[in-house]
Order: sequence, then structure tokens, then C-alpha cells
Amino acid sequence: MPGPRLPLAGVLSLGRPSDIWFKPALSVVAAVAPPNLVLLALGRLDLAAYTMAGSLCALYAHNRPYAARARVLALVVLGMTGGLALALLASALTADPVLLVTVGALLAAAQKALCDATRLGPPANVVLTFVSSAALFTPQTLGRIPGHLGLALAAGSWAWLIGMAPGLLRPHGPERRATAHALRTTAAYVAAHATGTHGTPPYGPARAAAAAAVHAAWQTLLAARTPGPRPAERRKDTHRALERLLVRAETALAAPADTDPERLRTWARALHGTGPVPHPDDLPDDELLGIAAEPATGQPSLWHRLGPLAPIAARTALGCALAGYASLALGVGRPYWALVTAASLYQANVTLTWNRAVQRVVGNLAGVLAFAALVPLAHLHQAVLVLVCLALNFGAEALISRNYWLGSVCVTPMALLITEFAHYQDAVRLITERLVDTLVGAAVGFVAAVAVTNRRSGDRLERSLTAVSEARDRAARLLAQPQPAPAVPLESARRALADALVDLRATADTASGEWRRRALPEERVVAAERSGHRTLAATVRHRGLSPGREATTRAEGVRR
Repeated sequence: MPGPRLPLAGVLSLGRPSDIWFKPALSVVAAVAPPNLVLLALGRLDLAAYTMAGSLCALYAHNRPYAARARVLALVVLGMTGGLALALLASALTADPVLLVTVGALLAAAQKALCDATRLGPPANVVLTFVSSAALFTPQTLGRIPGHLGLALAAGSWAWLIGMAPGLLRPHGPERRATAHALRTTAAYVAAHATGTHGTPPYGPARAAAAAAVHAAWQTLLAARTPGPRPAERRKDTHRALERLLVRAETALAAPADTDPERLRTWARALHGTGPVPHPDDLPDDELLGIAAEPATGQPSLWHRLGPLAPIAARTALGCALAGYASLALGVGRPYWALVTAASLYQANVTLTWNRAVQRVVGNLAGVLAFAALVPLAHLHQAVLVLVCLALNFGAEALISRNYWLGSVCVTPMALLITEFAHYQDAVRLITERLVDTLVGAAVGFVAAVAVTNRRSGDRLERSLTAVSEARDRAARLLAQPQPAPAVPLESARRALADALVDLRATADTASGEWRRRALPEERVVAAERSGHRTLAATVRHRGLSPGREATTRAEGVRR
């Protein structure tokens, strides 16, 4: 099949800002400012490229619980430093631009695959690739590499502290936000169900979004559990209260007609700040026993998760290499801009890659105009240059959640101004080269996405269908037992079925946006979702949280 059409309508439309847009925006400023100001005072702003590599790690893991965030941020700092080390080593060993572009493309493919396999989240591989690709084309000697890596590690350590600092004031913030988002999204589904605008039941877009939000919230709570000594009683009580709210969200998904959406919204609002977590009503102690068993189920190995990503990695390597080569052929002095442009395009399928290509081009073109307006101001003094870059850092993170192109309007002039930390350059030449590299990188990168077919998306969809069928059969067998099924096995089976259904919807959406794929089993997907959601509803009724009980508790309000 040729695949879906490539849309233009809506690609540039602005969405709502992220609930925590200010956190990465403030964090990156707090992480970048001290190292840059110290270097400015020392008259060594030319070293800012290395401290920026570490400082930009502050952009990551803001949605993760602090126990998991500590590990993820540490790995990001190490990964950033490792990519930088390889790039600096290559730069010191060779000046052949073709070879450097090849190394950059391979690094970009590895970074893309690892970030997707670990579900690192935004900004994912793009910042890592920007840092390593720029370092490839920075003149380097072997003797200076340890010092430059030391600067990056020092700034990365400071970024780690910045990322962890909010936990001192609001230690449960990520878990509370994830639960609140699940409650709000579920309330939207319940309201849409009441008006008949939720799509074809029981798997319309509104329900799929709510199920995905609830699933993500469970994953957040599970990630907050740390091995070792038992957590403090207050922390334990907070998590159990949040788990109970998620149970109520799942009840609403199963029985939307008997759920009050305003009640869910009230609970969600109560989770903002540091006040007590609301308690909807008392649940049996064994209601949450299956959750405690959840971490023992394990996750696929990293190697297993990398396998399905081979086509995406191949697209990235090919597209970045060809974009860099094309830029060299056109005589552009910074081919890594084209390479990074190509690397930034690749999403889960070709349709999403097309959307990102349009957003990247529009954002970069507008960003070049912003650079032309800002460069006279930045050239007044190096201190002004640093302050302008800090403002652009904040603006990029504040705007990018509304649409990628809007954030690019700030990212582009910031990237151009960073090249002037060592010395001021010809603004006209910078603008020209950036425009050429943007167009070349986007065009060549998208062609590579179309050329490298991802036929594994269909295989993955088949595996997802099988997983849903097996999970549904297991839950149905437990429900069919003559005696009531034990709480732990049934809850574990219910959780596995919910996870499988969320994965099936995500896999089906990804496969439907791919080009040159075989026909998808759409009727089987619909049937699997329908039967799976019916079984989920039956497990909720088995819990004792039937629609009737929910209706009788509606008047209780929020108890804290």
C-alpha cells in the first residue's frame, strides 16, 4: 500500500502549553547561566560550547519521579559526555569532512535508537546529536580533550543538581501531576461520552487518550518505587492515595455513564500544590495488591527493545549522512546543521516525520529572521550575547510544547549566536548557510524516511494483537472461576490487559502512518479493542466498584 496522504492542515496549529512548561524553561536557564557567566568573567567564553553540552542535560526527565529522575539524569549526563568524547576524538584524529559527517550520522542513529528504546522523552536525541555533531567540526587536539570533557561533566553535574532541586520542596510533584492529568483526561472522556462526542465506543479517540493517560500515571507511580529500605510512612500513604485515585479513574473508564466528570476534575485540582491528597472513599485493602506485584513482572531487555527500531535507526543514519554530504557538496562551512536538521525529523512513522519536517522548516526560517533582528544587540558586548542566549533558552522551552515550530523560532537564533561565543562572525554568511542547511537537511532527510521502509510496524502490530488476546483470555479465565478470583492474580491480569490495549492503540496509530506497508488488519484491531475493553469493565465490576456503588458515593465529595 502507498500509505496515508501527507497533511498540511493543522501541522502548524498551536496547542495548549505543557502543564510544566516553566520547569524545563527555568531549569535550563539556571543550568546554563552560572557556567557561562564564570567563563565570561574569565575571558574564556570560547569554552562555553563544552559547558553548554553538560548544562543542556537539565532539559530532561522533568516528568519522572525524583527516584527515577536521579538515575535518568545521571545516564543522560554520561551519554552526553560519551557522545562528546567520541566526537572530539574524531575531530582530533581527522579533518576529512566526509569522514566526520559519516561519524556524525552513525552517532545520530545510535542516539536516536537508544533514546527511543529507553523512552527518554523530549528533547530526546536532538540535543545529544546537536552537541556531538557540532563538536565534530570544532578544531581539536588530543591533549585538550580531557579538559573539555571535564568542563562538560562539571556542567552536567550542576544540571543534575538543578533537575533534582525541586524535589526538596515538592517530593511527590511528578506523581501528583501524572495522576491529575489522568483524572482530567478521564473526565474529558466521561463528558464526551455523555454528549455522544467521544467517537465509536469503546475505543474512540477520547477513550484512547484517557486510557493512555491512566497507563502513564501508573508507570509514573511504579517508577517512584525505589529498592532498598522501606519508604517513610508519609511517602507510602501519599502513593497509596494516588493509586486509589487512579483506581477511580479506571472505574470511570469502565462506567462513564455512572461517573460525575466534575468530581474527577475536583480531585485533579486538589493535587496541585502540596496539600493533602484527596481520598475519594475507602477501598478494600486488597484492592491495590496487584499493583505491589507489578514491578516484579519485569521489562524487556534493552537489546529486545532496540530490535524493532532498526528501520528508524537506518533512516536516521542514511538521512543524516546524505544531508551532510549534500551540504558539503554545496560548499557550506557547517554541514552539521544539515545533519542535525535531518536527525530532528525522524518520528515514529513517515506521516509524523513529514509534520516535523514542515514545522522545522517554518520554525527555522522564522528563527533566521529573529537572528537578523537580534544580532546587532548581541554584538554590543559579550555579556549582552550571553544574556540574549539565556533569554532564547527560556523562550524555546516555554514555547516548544505548543508546537515544535514555535520553539524553533528561539532555538535557531540561539544556535547561531552560540557560534559567536569565540568571536563575532559575518551575520549574512551565517544566515545563508543556515537557510541552505535547513532546506537541504529537511528535503534529504524526508526522502530517506520514505526510501527506508519500516515493514516491522506490521509485525509489531501482529504481536500487539496477540498480546491483547492472551491478556484478555487470562483475565476472562480468572473471571469465569466458580469461586471469586484472588485479588492479586486478577489485578495483575487486569493491569496486563490494560497495558496491552494501550500498546495496541499506539502501535496501530504508528503503523497507519507508515508508507509502503502491507494492508493492516484494521477489523481485527477494532474487534480486539472492543472485546478487551469489555473484559476490563468486567474486572472493574468484579472489584466491587460497580456503577451502582460509584453512583452511591458520588455525593460524598472530596475527603482529605
